[in-house]
Amino acid sequence: MMPTQNADKQSKDQEKQSRVERKALIAKQVLLSLGRPQDLHRVQVRNLWEDHYRVNVLLGIDATNAKIGHSYFLVADGDGNILASTPKIVKHYEPK
Repeated sequence: MMPTQNADKQSKDQEKQSRVERKALIAKQVLLSLGRPQDLHRVQVRNLWEDHYRVNVLLGIDATNAKIGHSYFLVADGDGNILASTPKIVKHYEPK
């Protein structure tokens, strides 16, 4: 590979890693605000455009039985900090 191709690939890899980390931080913040459901399957974070995300909190014992328990449209900054949420995230679950 040529040096510019290596730099482009490395840059794309870093951008991808940054997106993965940002989504993980957003999921963590949603669970901190919402509380952790006992039957949590996973938190799905999808980038819609720029700094706008759709977050679905999936509940169920496995993927075949999972249902969307909570769903939010979020705006987050470049570090993954939630700036706005529709609807507002409110505490639904208490810590164990």
